[in-house]
Amino acid sequence: MDFKKIVAHCKEYGFIFQSSEIYDGLSATYDYGPNGVELKNNIKKYWWMAMVQMHENIVGLDAAIFMHPKTWKASGHVDAFNDPLVDNKDSKKRYRADVLVEDYMAKIEAKIKKDVDKARKRFDDFDEEMFKKTNGRIVARQEEIDKISNRLATAMTDGNMEEMYQMIMDLGIACPVSGSKNWTEVRQFNLMFSTQLGNIAGSEGKLYLRPETAQGIFVNYLNVQKSTRQKLPFGIAQIGKAFRNEIVARQFIFRMREFEQMEMQYFIKPGTQKKWFDYWKDARMTWHKNLGIPADKYRFHDHANLAHYADAATDIEFDFPFGMKELEGIHSRTDFDLKAHEELSGKKLQYFDPETNENYVPYVLETSIGADRMFLAVMSSTLQEETVPDAKGNDSTRIVMKLHPAIAPVKVAILPLLKNREELTSKARAVFDKLKLSFNCQYDEKDAVGRRYRRQDAIGTPFCVTIDFDTLEDDTVTIRERDSMEQTRVKIDEIAGIVGEKVAMKSLFE
Repeated sequence: MDFKKIVAHCKEYGFIFQSSEIYDGLSATYDYGPNGVELKNNIKKYWWMAMVQMHENIVGLDAAIFMHPKTWKASGHVDAFNDPLVDNKDSKKRYRADVLVEDYMAKIEAKIKKDVDKARKRFDDFDEEMFKKTNGRIVARQEEIDKISNRLATAMTDGNMEEMYQMIMDLGIACPVSGSKNWTEVRQFNLMFSTQLGNIAGSEGKLYLRPETAQGIFVNYLNVQKSTRQKLPFGIAQIGKAFRNEIVARQFIFRMREFEQMEMQYFIKPGTQKKWFDYWKDARMTWHKNLGIPADKYRFHDHANLAHYADAATDIEFDFPFGMKELEGIHSRTDFDLKAHEELSGKKLQYFDPETNENYVPYVLETSIGADRMFLAVMSSTLQEETVPDAKGNDSTRIVMKLHPAIAPVKVAILPLLKNREELTSKARAVFDKLKLSFNCQYDEKDAVGRRYRRQDAIGTPFCVTIDFDTLEDDTVTIRERDSMEQTRVKIDEIAGIVGEKVAMKSLFE
């Protein structure tokens, strides 16, 4: 579906609102509405179950947002957490230099996709992978993308701003607003928000809003290990807010200044990182696919140039409406973080291995996914516009969110056939009161039943239960399934079992 329609749908149906909208909004910050907070909480619950509940050696943590400022010195964020920025002298607009280059590559990718789509229509037995490998034009374009990508990765890793500027010049990148190529030099901009501790001025009282949640896990590594008596390998999972002073925040909730991360740091014995890197790559991709989102929406993208502390890194990229972008990162971080904190704090962060009778600093395998990006991935892949027959058998259009029932904001809607018949509404209320103990339910009596079905389709409600006059006679109701729109007659006492089987979180793991 068109990206603008997705954004509009989010507001109209109470998923996401612009923050402080009555004051014309605050850029790159958003509020989750009644349906949005339910969907986001369900995504987080699914992640937490997959990490903590399903692994006896992974435990949870909720660290404070404020941390000692030395934390960010040790992690490298004070000195090196920067974005390369460039200004267009004619439009006076500021851009991230790396994003301009990424957008240039995305345009080439779009041309490849266009060629593939054309070929698919021409040939009945179409082999996409073979076509990409043998079509000269596509091969050349992919080689160009790879060359630019490697050059960009090297420049970003080295912090080479002159090379970033030269890439913009060599590629002939123009300002999206003015169309001119009159650029300033590229310079670094630190992304951390800072504030003061109490009334203490100067560097002594300087605090930062955390730019990531991982450091809260690292500084608590020994506390968690000793209090839970964990042996290697073991993990610490955390869901929490992080803050980055993004100059060019855009694409709705994809890149924000205040966002939520779901991170797990897995502490392992040095030398086993390859095994665990492969394990978590497979486990995380399985987690995504279990939501029923088409597999071709995802791909792994290995980092061409690694950060100085990593010995392996890959991204799970997702096909957003604006192109393939990073959704989740899986990184083998070696012992960089724990050693850096050990050195600056003067405290030993070693693990005593009872099997080898030695002390050592563990290596770390990280999985990190943005809850907001996952929300956008789910929203953009499940929101659909389809043609279906109406009550008279004519074609009509419905907007439907084909969410996995386990993460749907509302699990079942209770609909009395008529709102002006007290015997129907009171019976419907009784059914609602019975089911709300088990599921997030919604009671709706406004408008014709058909329109109420459409409203529930638009927010992804998997089941609608209609109470009619037959209900008063035999305690049966009509239960309608969202995707097939099939309606069946069941006893009121059977509703909880039917709905419960489909919407249970465990269905995502079975």
